[in-house]
Amino acid sequence: MSSIGFIGLGNMGAPMCHRLINAGHDVTVFDMNQAKVDEAVALGATAAASAADCAGNVEYLLTSLPRPDHVQSVMREAGALAALRPGSVWVDLTTNRKELVADLAAEAGPGVGVVDSPVTGAVDGARNGRLTLFMGGDDELQDRVEPILEKLGIVIRCGGLGSGNVVKLVTNQLWFVASAAIGEGFALGMSHGVKLEVLWSAIRQSVGDSFVAQHDAPSIFAGHYDPSFTLDLCNKDLGLIRELQKDVGTGLPMTDAARGTFERAAERYGSSEPELFVAKYLEDESGLSFRLDGDWVPPWEVTDQSKAATR
Repeated sequence: MSSIGFIGLGNMGAPMCHRLINAGHDVTVFDMNQAKVDEAVALGATAAASAADCAGNVEYLLTSLPRPDHVQSVMREAGALAALRPGSVWVDLTTNRKELVADLAAEAGPGVGVVDSPVTGAVDGARNGRLTLFMGGDDELQDRVEPILEKLGIVIRCGGLGSGNVVKLVTNQLWFVASAAIGEGFALGMSHGVKLEVLWSAIRQSVGDSFVAQHDAPSIFAGHYDPSFTLDLCNKDLGLIRELQKDVGTGLPMTDAARGTFERAAERYGSSEPELFVAKYLEDESGLSFRLDGDWVPPWEVTDQSKAATR
């Protein structure tokens, strides 16, 4: 089994790291949250003293961090990039700026490989090994990394370095549009007397179906709006998408409209509130309630995927 360093034990990073430990890999971990480190150590990981210490003695370094500036801080300022030994590979699982990944790859030492592989599938996907990972980099490096990433879910090879982040941001672009739109659909139907339960059933069994309808809507019905991903992170990703838009050559009006709705939700409720407050914004604006009685299991507590989005 490979020796792996894992930096970033947040909502997504911790369950991914745990799966690699349980798969039998020799895993060294680092995070600023000591409780998260202790949790990984209890499963069999080794604690590193610093980010550089975590990177310095492993074959593969995986980073799962909230923002590009966090990646820069860990890899540059904290010395993780410089600590990587020849022959090792850094795999960045962060939804990142493709230019930053390229710049850091250019700064890496001789014989150090870099792959970007942001993930999608939410916390329950991370826990159950059902993520989708968008991998970019040299073919030889992808060949080396893929068997490790397959422990986390389905791996899609996207092309050269940075392409993984482009594909991830496209999927988030469509997710955000759907997230902003589903509240509008609920409001439109309910304002004309259709029950929310009927609307949800009809959407899921029609051309209106989506990951948002299947996976996210129960978090709206329950009223917690899924705090595992914040409006701040949504707007961070929407900012990265806006950077990519500059090269399209035309406007992306639906993406711009979704960005505006997320920004208004953050302004009203605060950027630390859950992602699906974008639907609460529609509730409050329309004077409706999207609560629906049911035994809604929070997605981050789902252990059996067949029970997700059921009552």
